[in-house]
Amino acid sequence: MTTSTDRTDGRRDGKPSIGDLVSTLSEKLSTLIRHEIELAKAEMAEKAKHAGLGIGLFVGAGVLAFWATGVLIATIILGIAEGLPAWLAALIVFVAILLVAGLMVFLGKRALEKSSPPVPERAQANIRLDVEAVRQGLAKEDASA
Repeated sequence: MTTSTDRTDGRRDGKPSIGDLVSTLSEKLSTLIRHEIELAKAEMAEKAKHAGLGIGLFVGAGVLAFWATGVLIATIILGIAEGLPAWLAALIVFVAILLVAGLMVFLGKRALEKSSPPVPERAQANIRLDVEAVRQGLAKEDASA
């Protein structure tokens, strides 16, 4: 009785035939690929776990930075309130924040206008030039032939 590792197909020299070698290679390659896929899945799961932790820490830092900005604004109001009434200090800080927000809106609008339309216009123009150059080259070849 022959086993999968001891196949000789009745050959006298005891060496496996090419068919046996190809079959064994196919089985081993299939097993190797399955194991590589399992390894890749495990590696990606580990990376996803670390990425999730990193994203969570970034979100936490963002929330704390948001609260810290509120504390900074309150501190500025209290500092101005040392020389002015508290309501006036709060109003001054409010107006300053609105001015900064308005400036950001203006700059953001300008940046968006530069991106419109969202089409690679220069790349399209270059492609048109390339196509035209190829057509001219083909026309010259046809004329000379």
